[in-house]
Amino acid sequence: MQNTRLSTIISVSVGRISQWSRNPWRRTSFILISLLLGFFLASVISTVSGAKSEQDVVTAAVVVLIVELTNRYVYGAKRVTSVDGSLAPRLLTTEILNSIKLGLVYGLFLEAFKLGS
Repeated sequence: MQNTRLSTIISVSVGRISQWSRNPWRRTSFILISLLLGFFLASVISTVSGAKSEQDVVTAAVVVLIVELTNRYVYGAKRVTSVDGSLAPRLLTTEILNSIKLGLVYGLFLEAFKLGS
């Protein structure tokens, strides 16, 4: 691949974001924000699906498919062990994807409890 300005800008930007996210507080804030984003997405999905009342089954199937594919990606991958035998931390993108999934499932459970009462 040629070393163009665009590829240089992208590689430098990715390096800076990677270095910036190594701070544990920033990593935790990313994970917390993605958890809240998943919770918001659950509210949006249930509101839009409930307003139409036509595609409830399709929406539920798509959500279950997304959750299961996320589970397969996050928990199906082999984790690298360090020299001392402990597991290495997961990638930040994997943690963010998993916390969006957790927020989505938690939000849908809360919406179901609200509708059931």
